[in-house]
Amino acid sequence: MNPQLERALLARGATMGTTLGCAVPLRFDGVEFEWRAARERCGVTLASFRALIAATGGDRVTFAQGMLSNDIAALKPGQGVYAAHLNQQGKVVADLRVYVQTDRVLFDVLAARADALTAALERFIIADDVELTRVEEQPPLIALIGPTSHATLERALATSLPSWSQLEHRETRYRDEPLLVIAVSEIGGQGYLLCARPELAAPLFESVCAAGASPLGMEALNVLRVESGVPWYGIDMDEDVLVMEAGLDRAVSFTKGCYLGQEVVERVAARGHVNRKLTGLVIDGNEVPTPGALLHAEGRDVGRVTSAVRSPALGRVVALGYVHRDFLAPGTAVSVQTGNRTAHVTVAPLPFTEAS
Repeated sequence: MNPQLERALLARGATMGTTLGCAVPLRFDGVEFEWRAARERCGVTLASFRALIAATGGDRVTFAQGMLSNDIAALKPGQGVYAAHLNQQGKVVADLRVYVQTDRVLFDVLAARADALTAALERFIIADDVELTRVEEQPPLIALIGPTSHATLERALATSLPSWSQLEHRETRYRDEPLLVIAVSEIGGQGYLLCARPELAAPLFESVCAAGASPLGMEALNVLRVESGVPWYGIDMDEDVLVMEAGLDRAVSFTKGCYLGQEVVERVAARGHVNRKLTGLVIDGNEVPTPGALLHAEGRDVGRVTSAVRSPALGRVVALGYVHRDFLAPGTAVSVQTGNRTAHVTVAPLPFTEAS
């Protein structure tokens, strides 16, 4: 996995105020304070760790249908779906959210993976009427997370908003300028992604904070997403991981037509299991294992840790990691080296906690 990416993502939380250059006091009162705000009310963070890629042209939908693992053709404008782009071996090139609009299809992906996804897709554009471009005029600016996100956003925009299903999206206005609002959360549950002209980042952030949201740093967001069992590309999965090893079953349609990597996915589904799978791990003690730490059982290596945090929800150290299928049953005991000691580890189902 990529420790450099993890450090870069977590470091963003400490630089939010400088990035925004806004008047709102970005007090970070500790990870647990920020975590609690997002769990119980509404947290707001910069969304510059995500990027949008636009697919335009007359063949955009059929092209996306053949390149991505979920059913894009079934979507109407304003709807979205979670999907993955796989290679021919069924391994994950990128996971992404797909939003269908009247004149384009948007791919919402971690910014660190945007160039790789674009390059991978462009390899397959031959005679198709499709063009892929990075969305610079209306990129992701702000992400709201938490059970009061809807009410907070209504106050910030001074308007009434309908209740939307996950990944539904529509245009509204902020300061008489277009604002794309997407119903999505980084940890599941309630949340919104706001996309607009980059110059609106600071006033939009101020408006959301004035409406009751609390600033949320990337370290707290990392805790939230691990508790929610959400893997991030470059940390918990890469191009050596099968889509079903990463637990991304919801990104796959088993009824649509052909797409890249489908044959491998179908073979795995018919077999009924993978040899390893991303799962939850509850770790005894207070030390947090490092990414890549090996898991042991019965005198052999049986997996590895990818992400680990101290969970305020459980009052324990928890982790995501890949475990061999013989040891995947919840409650199975394995061990990991943390510092100078060997810690007891219990395999646990994901998510550790459900987002509101």
